[in-house]
Amino acid sequence: MAYELSDFCADARKALKTKPLDAALEEVADHLRDLLANEAFIAETFNDETPFGKRSLHHDAELDFHVLAHVQAPGKAGAPHSHGSSWAIYGNARGYTEMTEYRRVNDASEEASVLQKSDHYRVSKGQSRAYGPNVIHSTAHPEKAWVVRITGTDLDVLPRFHFKKSRDRMVEAAE
Repeated sequence: MAYELSDFCADARKALKTKPLDAALEEVADHLRDLLANEAFIAETFNDETPFGKRSLHHDAELDFHVLAHVQAPGKAGAPHSHGSSWAIYGNARGYTEMTEYRRVNDASEEASVLQKSDHYRVSKGQSRAYGPNVIHSTAHPEKAWVVRITGTDLDVLPRFHFKKSRDRMVEAAE
């Protein structure tokens, strides 16, 4: 029997209620890979006519996590950001996401941030990756991508880091 969205939501809920956050996020990311392997779920959620943008697939009212479907336009690249005190898990149903992680190298009390790239990798079709609270990262989609993203809350209402080129700066890692 195929692993369905309802199975994923129940398993995510159980992990988030019973495990420490880091372990729960890794388990939910594993379950997301199982869901992304269900071609019927992908066909029900996305098609070539699905408009760019995001839409909600599920919201757990008690734990406040959200399951979102995103269609990313080719060439879309986001600035470095964090999810504040919340978290997110990204999984690709089609296409890929170029992910870059950063660390802040100056004191957080300073208004302008100095970010240094700490990792860069690709999340490909069928893969997922968890990002805990305050992890600074950016996403890029050179090609059209179908992404399922799980968030710990509605990220639009949380204070979180957003990189601004006019204020902040990037530095290369020291060799």
